[in-house]
Amino acid sequence: MLCHQINKHLSMDFKREKIDHEIYFNIDEEPLSFSKYHFFVEEGEVDYFLVSNRHADGFLVPEMNKVDFFMVIQQFITKEELNLILSRLNKLPDIQVAAQIDPYKLKSKENLIM
Repeated sequence: MLCHQINKHLSMDFKREKIDHEIYFNIDEEPLSFSKYHFFVEEGEVDYFLVSNRHADGFLVPEMNKVDFFMVIQQFITKEELNLILSRLNKLPDIQVAAQIDPYKLKSKENLIM
């Protein structure tokens, strides 16, 4: 499992949230649920979320339909910390590419608000 690999190789502690990340795409339909994992670092009060982009009926961020997961970081981390995380993620065998995405360039950026 991806979270296990990230926890082991990046010294993180992602845990599955009891409540999935739900998005309403149509007001008349049930929301789509996307699995969500959370890791909190007390120092700096940084929240890390790992959220699935895939559901049987659609994508969390449709314009990024080749992406399986997003890591959302809530709070400031340094460029060096971000580069270290990306470098370590890119070394994991189950990850093809880990890259920073500018959320302001996404049409459905509001779907990534945790």
